Amino acid sequence: MSQELIILQKVMDMMEYGYLALAQYPKSEKFAMVTDIKRSMDIMLERVIEAHKKYYKKTTLQELDVEIAKLKAYMRLSHTLKFLPTHKYEVWSGMIVEIGKMLGGWLKTVNGQKPASS
Repeated sequence: MSQELIILQKVMDMMEYGYLALAQYPKSEKFAMVTDIKRSMDIMLERVIEAHKKYYKKTTLQELDVEIAKLKAYMRLSHTLKFLPTHKYEVWSGMIVEIGKMLGGWLKTVNGQKPASS
């Protein structure tokens, strides 16, 4: 399975977990932070699919990197505001970090550098 398809599956898994975690946010945040987080995850999914299909991938992958940073910030804020319990924060953040590492390898490949072996 190619790197692109593995990262796509990881994003889908992260979204599935994220949507379940977002269901427990307070009602006051349903149309505020929850909407922003869902949109951020949707954009991540879109960028992975776009990068997989495009010939020139670098800009799209950089946009994905920015979206990962945004989602990490939302997760940190959610945990700080006690919307997200510590265990769910750790699991969800771990998934995002793993996607970020995979993206780093993909970017190195696109930039012509040999990715570090795991």
